[in-house]
Amino acid sequence: MSKSNVKLTPMMRQFQDAKLVCPNAIVLFRMGDFYEMFLEDAKIASQILGLALTSREKGPDAMPMAGFPCNQLDTYIAKLINAGYRAAVCEQVEDPKKAKGIVKREVVRVVTAGTVTEDSILDPRSSNFLLAVSMNSRTPELESGLACVELSTGLFWAVTVKKDSLLEQIARIMPAEIIYSDKDPFTLPETFKVQKTQRPDWAFNYRTAKENLFKQFKTTTLEGFGFNDSNSNIPAICAAGAIIDYLNETQRQTLEHIESLTPYHIGSYMEIDEASRVSLELTRAIRTGKRDGTLLEVLDKCITPMGARLLADWVASPLLDIGQINSRLDAIEDILTDINRLTNITENLRKINDIQRTVTRIVQHHCSPRDLGLVSRTLTFLPMFINLLSNAKSTLLKTIRDGIDPCQELSDTLQRALERELPYNPNDGGFIRNNFNNELDELRNMQRGGKEWIAKYQSKEIERTKISTLRVGFTRVFGYYIEISNVHREKIPSNYERKQTIKNAERYTTSELRKYEEKVLTASERGNELEREIFDSLCEQVIANRQNIQKTAHAIAILDVLCSLAVLARQQRYCRPVLVEDPMIRIIEGRHPVIEVMGAPGSFVPNNIEIDRGKNGMLQLITGPNMAGKSTFIRQTALLCIMAQIGSFIPAQEAQIGICDRIFARVGASDEIARGHSTFMVEMIETARILNQGTEKSLVILDEIGRGTSTYDGISLAWSICEYLHDQIRCRTLFATHYHELTEMADSFELIRNLNVAVNELNDDVVFLHKILPGSADKSYGIHVAKLAGVPREVTQRSREILAELEQNRVKVSIDNTDNESTELKSFSTTTQDGDEIKRVVPVSRKKVGNIQFSLFGADDHPIIEEIRELDINTINPVNALQLLLKWKKNIL
Repeated sequence: MSKSNVKLTPMMRQFQDAKLVCPNAIVLFRMGDFYEMFLEDAKIASQILGLALTSREKGPDAMPMAGFPCNQLDTYIAKLINAGYRAAVCEQVEDPKKAKGIVKREVVRVVTAGTVTEDSILDPRSSNFLLAVSMNSRTPELESGLACVELSTGLFWAVTVKKDSLLEQIARIMPAEIIYSDKDPFTLPETFKVQKTQRPDWAFNYRTAKENLFKQFKTTTLEGFGFNDSNSNIPAICAAGAIIDYLNETQRQTLEHIESLTPYHIGSYMEIDEASRVSLELTRAIRTGKRDGTLLEVLDKCITPMGARLLADWVASPLLDIGQINSRLDAIEDILTDINRLTNITENLRKINDIQRTVTRIVQHHCSPRDLGLVSRTLTFLPMFINLLSNAKSTLLKTIRDGIDPCQELSDTLQRALERELPYNPNDGGFIRNNFNNELDELRNMQRGGKEWIAKYQSKEIERTKISTLRVGFTRVFGYYIEISNVHREKIPSNYERKQTIKNAERYTTSELRKYEEKVLTASERGNELEREIFDSLCEQVIANRQNIQKTAHAIAILDVLCSLAVLARQQRYCRPVLVEDPMIRIIEGRHPVIEVMGAPGSFVPNNIEIDRGKNGMLQLITGPNMAGKSTFIRQTALLCIMAQIGSFIPAQEAQIGICDRIFARVGASDEIARGHSTFMVEMIETARILNQGTEKSLVILDEIGRGTSTYDGISLAWSICEYLHDQIRCRTLFATHYHELTEMADSFELIRNLNVAVNELNDDVVFLHKILPGSADKSYGIHVAKLAGVPREVTQRSREILAELEQNRVKVSIDNTDNESTELKSFSTTTQDGDEIKRVVPVSRKKVGNIQFSLFGADDHPIIEEIRELDINTINPVNALQLLLKWKKNIL
């Protein structure tokens, strides 16, 4: 229905005004105890929310309409957000009893994927980030700015990044929503599941952004936060200012809990691109997109939601500074020295509520008496942690202890003020304790004394009227009354005023009863108002202490993460890794942290991994059959390095790990057909990223590079990639491959070594031992793997016959220089990053063989065929032709 056909009642004008304010949102229009949606909003909502589509009018003026009870608001907002929509909440902003005419309504907030604060919608163990991307036109070499806010906690940071690391940072943050300028060409790969919101370009203007930030923080400069007016800070400031503008527009309320803007220092954290995060399944499983079966799930034994969110941040951003890493490791080691203390800490953590998000709700006045109760109970248990950490030796645990503030005065006030059982709605009353406020006590006494007064009044009137059945009662509609049956109608006193007629009786009132009723009702109403005033006052006291509470919450979150890692280390027999600056890895009896806990206890086969510039080499080629454990081994190595650099113990007997500035993991195939990218194209794009961005301190793990194209192309590419990694980047590399030809590289490349996965053959069957050994594999065991996978027996049997035939007729090459073969030594030179020239020799065979064996997929080239191609039949005489035929026949037979 077009707007012109809509009958514009005053209420519909209110709806249209709300729609004009929020044209891109579903307007939830409060009408009494329901939220209603109209027109196109109603049609969309009825499908997404499963609501009945009705109409406000009938006939040609019928207006689509759908609604739900107001107490289900959070449930339906969550459904809209999950479906990719925004919800504009239009509330009644005045008391209907006091309204003159139609109740005034306004949009009080717009809820988007990145601005959700409701506990019932948010995942308590995951952060919900809103990200702003600002392209930089003044200094294009710096490319863009990023600013990120977690509205439910007040965390707010910004950074300027180069274009080639933009997607990498977005993958690290995993925002729920991204805002960007409507004039910036900003696109994301299909793999990024995020709500994108265009904003007017002026919101990203540098001057406008600074003004927004100045107003938010009540300052005249940003230098106190670490942002000066240098060109390098401009993109970051533009993005941060745009976020504040967006929050002011959508939240329409105070943002007091966002108190500072923190610089994010990219150089302080390991960089992991999106493809590597996906391949390693750090926080999201490839198949399900959930955290089940990920490194984060294994590490997360946190008790509090605050700790779980912080741990996710640690996993996403491993450290580069050995001092910071050791500080965390020292703390875990300190915790493990006293198991009783660890047990007591974890038990007390169960009593701690999510005060980070609770305080934010209080600051934004989206809170209830229950929220005050959560703060009160948490503050009560804080002194216990100070006591438990009194003998801490590690610097970090001492810092945590000193950062915990019980806010004793506030805690005492809340305990004295609040009842044990608290309502969700502060207007319900009854949540303030007796003896906390004298006036409230008097009003309550008046209400409680009403029953005694009524009883006395009723006795007095019975005695006066001599009507034994006279009864004094109360209803919400008619208030207090005197009820007398009709049989005593003649005894009604003259001062009784008829109030209501009911079956077989009349109800009356008196001036005395009316005065008492007014007094009691006034006391009840005033009592509720006073409780609300006390509630608001308690909220203000919490807000006044919010900085200390949030600081305490962060300290508790760190303690929770450290205890989680300590519990895991004790349960799984982890060791403390030694971190060094040299690019090396030495892990003894290392285990895959995820697979180990998913399998039967003790079933995982541990392996050693040693990489260095000495005898173990920097690039290790791993050959062996599928399902034998090559991919598990190389992934395991990357995960253990990440665990070490977040400051965790690792599943190994002992470990020494050189700091990795970046980890690249090209493992598994992932087509991007929607973007026109084949498996091989994706593989090459990711490989190019590795070769262009890798450094000497990087760790690269590659699995089957080159398999997406022809065999010769694949081998050539894999060989040259290994050369480049060895000579130019010179980083730690694990390369799992089925190209056995690559194993020859170990003979001529100084720092390339061969490893293989042990296999035990028994009666035409194989047993994968999952043990990594020095040397190269000589078979692929593909048919055996097919058998294990359930391929029909006749297929595997036929494949064995074909394999035997191919092997029997394979072109045999003799190493000596006989008439059937000549071997040339082809030399070449390559130059390293430092300009050093390296000369290498690669054997190239020129084969002259007797048997011609045609390929299964077409004829192979043969020396005789080459001779025929080069033969000029116009010049050869018959004798020479016969001699050639005899020669060819002899060679063939």
